[in-house]
Amino acid sequence: MRMRRAGAERGYPGSAWVCCWLLGWQAAALQLPPCQETDYHFEYTECDSSGSRWRVAVPNPSVECSGLPDPVKGKECTFSCASGEYLEMKNQVCSKCAEGTYSLGSGIKFDEWDELPAGFSNVATFMDTAVGSAENKADSCNNSSWTPRGNYIESNRDDCTVSLIYAVHLKKSGSVFFEYQYIDNNIFFEFFIQNDQCKEMESTADKWVKLTDNGEWGSHSVTLKSGSNILYWRTTGILMGSKVVKPVLVKNITIEEEGSSACIERPPCTNKDFFQIHTPCDKEGKTQIMYKWIEPKICREDLPHALTLPPSGERKDCPPCNPGFYNNASSSCTPCPPGTFSDGTQECKACPAGTEPVLGFEYKWWNILPGNMKTSCFNVGNSKCDGMNGWEVAGDHIQSGAGGSDNDYLILNLHIPGFKPPTSVTGATGSELGRITFIFETICSADCVLYFMADVNRKNTNVVESWERSKEKQSYTHIISKNASFTFTWAFQRINEGQDSRQFINDMAKIYSITVTNAVDGVASSCQACALGSEQSGSSCVPCPAGHYIEKETNQCKECPANTFLSIHQVYGREACIPCGPGSKSTEDHSACFSDCLVSYIKDNQSLNYDFSNLSQVGSLMSGPSFTSRGTKFFHFFNISLCGNEGKKMAICTDNITDITLKDMVAESEDFSNFVGAFVCQSTIIPSDSKGFRTALALQSNSLADRFLGATVETTLENISIKTDIFPPSSVKIPDVHFFYKSSTVTTSCENGRATVVTMRCNPNKPDQGELSVPSSCPAGTCDGCTFYFMWESAEACPLCTEQDYHEIEGACKKGFQETLYVWNEPKHCIKGVPLPEKRTSTCETVDFWLKVGAGVGAFTAVLLIALTCYFWKKNQKLEYKYSKLVMTANSKECELPAADSCAIMEGEDNEEEIVYSNKQSLLGKLKSLATKEKEDNFESVQLKSSRSQNI
Repeated sequence: MRMRRAGAERGYPGSAWVCCWLLGWQAAALQLPPCQETDYHFEYTECDSSGSRWRVAVPNPSVECSGLPDPVKGKECTFSCASGEYLEMKNQVCSKCAEGTYSLGSGIKFDEWDELPAGFSNVATFMDTAVGSAENKADSCNNSSWTPRGNYIESNRDDCTVSLIYAVHLKKSGSVFFEYQYIDNNIFFEFFIQNDQCKEMESTADKWVKLTDNGEWGSHSVTLKSGSNILYWRTTGILMGSKVVKPVLVKNITIEEEGSSACIERPPCTNKDFFQIHTPCDKEGKTQIMYKWIEPKICREDLPHALTLPPSGERKDCPPCNPGFYNNASSSCTPCPPGTFSDGTQECKACPAGTEPVLGFEYKWWNILPGNMKTSCFNVGNSKCDGMNGWEVAGDHIQSGAGGSDNDYLILNLHIPGFKPPTSVTGATGSELGRITFIFETICSADCVLYFMADVNRKNTNVVESWERSKEKQSYTHIISKNASFTFTWAFQRINEGQDSRQFINDMAKIYSITVTNAVDGVASSCQACALGSEQSGSSCVPCPAGHYIEKETNQCKECPANTFLSIHQVYGREACIPCGPGSKSTEDHSACFSDCLVSYIKDNQSLNYDFSNLSQVGSLMSGPSFTSRGTKFFHFFNISLCGNEGKKMAICTDNITDITLKDMVAESEDFSNFVGAFVCQSTIIPSDSKGFRTALALQSNSLADRFLGATVETTLENISIKTDIFPPSSVKIPDVHFFYKSSTVTTSCENGRATVVTMRCNPNKPDQGELSVPSSCPAGTCDGCTFYFMWESAEACPLCTEQDYHEIEGACKKGFQETLYVWNEPKHCIKGVPLPEKRTSTCETVDFWLKVGAGVGAFTAVLLIALTCYFWKKNQKLEYKYSKLVMTANSKECELPAADSCAIMEGEDNEEEIVYSNKQSLLGKLKSLATKEKEDNFESVQLKSSRSQNI
């Protein structure tokens, strides 16, 4: 317990209330059993102004007793014990540590974390100020704390803010030192110091602790000033989805200026204190299994139940050499000399003329660990496994070792100094320089994890992929896109708990083969054809220029055709030049295909041309907000470079959570591991008001598209199909244009890599940059995590105007001139393209002249129609009369003669009609002759029948 200094000038151990408390404690404890020496321990009070202090007895936790020793004058504050000694508090004298134990002398070290040591406290809060009630969320963090785990203390795993606090008062300046593991950038880790006025001290201005490599311990030290120092280890988790964060681990907290009160005893030896190795192959092709103690050896073999070192010397057969190596009648495998190759079972041979070695590494036989690999063990609680081999060679595979405990990180490293394609492949300058492929499996009964990590130029180790629990035998490939020094790491952990147990010793990870292509210092297992100089005198290979392939017939370099790009894997033959997709063209060096923002579409005699140049700048989209299970608000942020810059990826996303100061990024931006350049990239944004930070946070930046496939109105391209119902249908009858992209990054859930489709939709109501959106059913832009969909609506996404998009309107003829106007069809669904023609003026006849002509023709036509009507009416009346007359005569009873062949006026009959014939033709006759043609005779014969004639 700690007591405040008050009234110390009077020589008391503390303030007056402390003395009253001690007296009251003793008085109240009179009815309790007497205290034994094991019921309490001694502590010093804080130093007073004269440099004095008191030694007081403090009951142990959960102990109630009476008769504690009275406070006594303590050693002066400047007193300290030497290294290898400890301060025995009962007698206040320095004593030597017994053999096998140690002490830091004038410092205090917290290296046992079975429980929270005296003086430490936990404070948990929820810093989200934007969502819900702060009080309710603060209550939800009541169970969040730093948890002791035996050899270390572990931070919280949720999104609460938890501080581990320790207060110390120093008479003179000192320092604080601690070791830590901080591998997850989804959690903030701060260490800072405040004085007793709660003001942050200058020594912790840079309070953000840097990330460590997976399984490795980092160290942090800060100078302490004399007086009161309040130490804070503070963590804040950022939960995204259902995956919990990896906690921060802290151990070996050492503070100078305090006396160590005990030495640590050496424990009995267990199977965690030794490890096994395989010796190199001897001349008989045998290897031996050897057992060794972990150094420094701190355990004892002479204690009860202690183990002794197992016998060594068991012999086993050695496997053959790996491809690219040979056994030259020796006990080890030697890499083939430059220009030669071997499959591992035969001597190295020179590559034939016109070929060159394919450099790389292919490890599939595991007798000894290759020279560019190393293995180690890191125990999350102590350094007991530091000398162990984390992985063991086992013939046809390499497997995780026993380790010290189930929560050890078993590490396997592979170092590649750089990547460079073969001489003839230098013409292929695409995004892939090489690749690493490994075949593995995990056999687990608990929650084991296998991590695969990559470090670039020894800056930061980032997790590339991880696999949990048992996984069947499978292959994984990682693409290398830059020529840099890489260290690849495999880390296996059986359980992620603080238990120092060995329950899952049979859980393991196995790696059967590791293949690295285009390694700078690699060996060759085969040769491939290369380009030869035109005047070559031997078999020397020459590099092909960028974008050139090797012609099979002549082995000469030849440039790829237009709108094709050169494959990085194959440069031999015309088939090495891969055609670009629709709506794309190749760069000048044929390294990639890109879009010039121009797309054409022809179907059913309809031609549409699109120009997306005004949308070529990077477009941004912030979707959300979304909330974690604890209510933390976050957004999905996307940058989209639709066309790029002649193949250059212009969309950039960065993280600022790893190192707020961004010192590494300023120093060398190319090596900044959280810097992502792509056609489409994504970041998760936590606003400043969500966690109480001074600035918004960007994290989990990654590339969604680093290769352009093509642009088309079709809904399928290279096995990427667009869901027809992912977006609502368009309100205009203009086809959407789809831009297809692919990411070369392969994940466990996306075996073929990620794909991205940006749909460009014509919308005249959204000018300029328009609007970007994601499907309403998938606010993160994807429904399966592998294919991302975006809709970009803009008037700039409408097709170019053509002659079919406008029509003409003719004006009236005025004074012999007529104007013709041109207007766009409504609604207008096109931009730019063919301009609207200018107004056209032409000559024309006046309306008065044609009006007169029309009136004359109309009057003549009317008169003619009237005359014809009168003529035919009169003729019709005459025919009706004659016909009626004949009918009446035929039916008369008085006429008994046979039917006459013709009708004539009988004798005695009166001629009721007077017909006057004239040789002179009248006007009506002339019109009649013009209208009809008549026969020369003017008679009509009518056959008349009567009842009498019928009888005859």
